Amino acid sequence: MSTALPAAPFGRDVIESILPHRDPFLLIDEVLELDPGVRVAARRRVRADDWWFRGHFPERPVMPGVLIVEAMAQTGAVAVLVEEENRGKIAFFAGIDDCRFKRVVEPGDVLSLTCEIETVRGPIGRGRAEAYVGDELAARGRLTFAVER
Repeated sequence: MSTALPAAPFGRDVIESILPHRDPFLLIDEVLELDPGVRVAARRRVRADDWWFRGHFPERPVMPGVLIVEAMAQTGAVAVLVEEENRGKIAFFAGIDDCRFKRVVEPGDVLSLTCEIETVRGPIGRGRAEAYVGDELAARGRLTFAVER
């Protein structure tokens, strides 16, 4: 029997019922829009006490690019794992293409994340993801994922 998830917007409690990620590695705070299997929009409030800032960089705190990419991947995973056939599974990050970083992300920024699922063939899919701070593009890339069987 399926259990219906609340409609977007929703916070970390619902996100944790979809994604297997937990603190300190859950990198999205809320899902703002969700069209299962098609598109998702999420948000991360970048806080001065986020664990990575102690070492990246103490004198000039910057969110690592790999964590921005991971936040984009987690956003896309919500659109895939919310689908009935994928509930309770893990979407493994299988690749990224055409990744570009356009803006530094700092404490106090709000990272707006989107992912549009482009193709799915069996357990393998691709999505186009973007991360913005305000109206400025921070990062973009094409993500490949594999849903466990």
